[in-house]
Amino acid sequence: MPSSNLGPDLGPDLDLDRDGERDQRVVAVKPITVPAPGRGLDLQVKVTAPLSGANLPVIVFSHGNAWSMDGYEPLVDRWAAAGFVVVQPTHLDSRRNGIGWDDPRFATIWRVRIADLHAVLDGLGGILRQAGGGLETRVDRERIATVGHSWGAQTAGAILGARVLDADGVPGEDFSHPAVSAGALIAATGTGDTLTPFAAEHLPFMRPDYSTMTTPALVVAGGRDRSQLSTRGPEWFTDAYHLGPSPKSLLSIAEGEHTLGGLAGEAVAETTDEDPARVAIVADAVSAYLLDALKLDNAAWTALNTTAAAADGTWSVVGK
Repeated sequence: MPSSNLGPDLGPDLDLDRDGERDQRVVAVKPITVPAPGRGLDLQVKVTAPLSGANLPVIVFSHGNAWSMDGYEPLVDRWAAAGFVVVQPTHLDSRRNGIGWDDPRFATIWRVRIADLHAVLDGLGGILRQAGGGLETRVDRERIATVGHSWGAQTAGAILGARVLDADGVPGEDFSHPAVSAGALIAATGTGDTLTPFAAEHLPFMRPDYSTMTTPALVVAGGRDRSQLSTRGPEWFTDAYHLGPSPKSLLSIAEGEHTLGGLAGEAVAETTDEDPARVAIVADAVSAYLLDALKLDNAAWTALNTTAAAADGTWSVVGK
């Protein structure tokens, strides 16, 4: 299994303990309110960061449908231990807000989700200042990535340059953000030509166009991920890799279902394939890829590709 401990001379400038190992202690601060005029409800975020270190890269993470900033600790804590500052907004579709499929606000939530990420990116300095611990000066503002899971992957994809096709197949607005230079899409929505009738009616925005997603990105897909929103099988979740322009990489987890072992947390209701080791592979692959893509360290990503090549087929990595 790949490790997030990259060694004392690689990656962000983290402090070492007396044995020469990285200090992997992390701290989380919440809630932090971010200015978001016209949103209706306050935009709140959680910040998880290494307790020590400087020149830290940033991940802005978008959760899946109905989740919140309080989920995904198995991913977020591991990323923070690897040297990332992770900012997690709670989107309007969080179950705590009670906005369901039939709420008139639901039709535009996909746009509000994207606006949430823009608000976080534009207000990052204020967020870090409120988080304390000197984070405002410890972060490298030139190295920012966005990551998302499920609906959050489509949201993050828009920040990376993907667009949404309308009913006539015409690409919509460009929502990319200049501060973001890499990303990772976990269980990302595929193209919209095979949506089920329910999805076509309630989720018409689920028609991503990846041809404009030029930002480097890692796509993560499970070989047993079968969505009730599409008539296609698990390959639907690889569209972002196959249809997005290079450079792109694809991490395939053969036995992975939609939560890939339990990304949102141990024993949560949505997890049907609980496997902490699988979650660790996803978390470490994302951090290794981003350290490479953000030009901080290529050793972990190189090692992961070597390990994948020698693996038993339970997971694999390809690139273009």
